[in-house]
Amino acid sequence: MSQILLLGRDGQLGQALKPQLEALGPVTALGRDQLDLVDPAAIAETVAAMRPQVIVNAAAYTAVDRAESEPDLAQKINGDAPGHLAMAAAQCGAQLIHVSTDYVFDGQQGVPRQPQDATGPLGIYGLSKLAGELAVQQALPNRHLIVRTAWVYGAAGPGNFVKTMLRLGQSRPELRVVQDQVGSPTWTGDLAAAIATLIKLGPAVPAGTYHYTNSGVASWYDFAIAIFEEAKALGLPLTVTDVQPIPTSAYPTPARRPAYSVLNCQQTTDLLGYPAPHWRQSLRTMLSQYLQESQQP
Repeated sequence: MSQILLLGRDGQLGQALKPQLEALGPVTALGRDQLDLVDPAAIAETVAAMRPQVIVNAAAYTAVDRAESEPDLAQKINGDAPGHLAMAAAQCGAQLIHVSTDYVFDGQQGVPRQPQDATGPLGIYGLSKLAGELAVQQALPNRHLIVRTAWVYGAAGPGNFVKTMLRLGQSRPELRVVQDQVGSPTWTGDLAAAIATLIKLGPAVPAGTYHYTNSGVASWYDFAIAIFEEAKALGLPLTVTDVQPIPTSAYPTPARRPAYSVLNCQQTTDLLGYPAPHWRQSLRTMLSQYLQESQQP
């Protein structure tokens, strides 16, 4: 396979994707220091100079709450940049793999959402990600894969729910965690492997929108309890002894979150030829690797 261009190199998903993509062919991985996604000219020039066969966009503005006060920046990175990438891909005949989110749905239906279901973002972040999806579909209708995911965490990159819980669990005796938001925690290791497999399958995967998360469902409270149970089993000393479930109303945030973020991933599972691991199994794998790496001198 010809060269692959990976954007979002330094993020938690980007760092998991790089070795998976390298198994498919030469990879050029760029972070924000190498390519400013707010600059359409820079996007066009970079893609034109590289002429990759595949572009994987794992870069995003992911500060959900801050997006409410920075809508223009969220739109430029999540909404406009994917469209510019798609236009650049069209110019050189590349395929674009664009990572999106459960936040394009309102989470009110209480049933797993299909890729073709009507969207309805609740906040700026979701609106900006939906705008990116639409821009990709319009500019590159026949050579794009949009992969929606949810509740992503990994050992690398910036903070996430797992890392936050580990940090708080080692410094506080009591925690309060939201119990009425439900989703499927998804490990970057599994998500990256799935994306790489979809690319490897080539024309067998029609252009369009796909869902991928780990299997199983949990609330944030369930997820937190599992994190602490697995961490204790691995020998991590924790100070937390009491985790209290609370409603969303007791933990107000600038951005509204979907109450039910479960995605129907059957179409993707059929293409991959294997079911996604259960979220608890993958959490155990991630924590084991993370703790081993953190203990190395």
